[in-house]
Amino acid sequence: MESRMSSKTERIEVRADEASKSRISEAAELLGEPVSAFMVRSARAEADRVLARAHRTVMPAEQFDLLISSLDEADEAPALTEIANRPRRFRRV
Repeated sequence: MESRMSSKTERIEVRADEASKSRISEAAELLGEPVSAFMVRSARAEADRVLARAHRTVMPAEQFDLLISSLDEADEAPALTEIANRPRRFRRV
């Protein structure tokens, strides 16, 4: 987790219509925080949500169970069986 005391050295500029600016300012004021802090916190939360969806696969439990059970059943793989049964060239000692 990132430290809360990290230095703020980067600048992000945003252009917004008046209605959006007004709503954002009002929300930040209600929370008692500066607009910039509100925007960074809100954008970061949304970024975390988007990245989580991009890096995870979500499926129903029933589908997951079928996937896992299918991994327990070996497929026919004659070429791999033949290669695995060949004499080894090297031996571990």
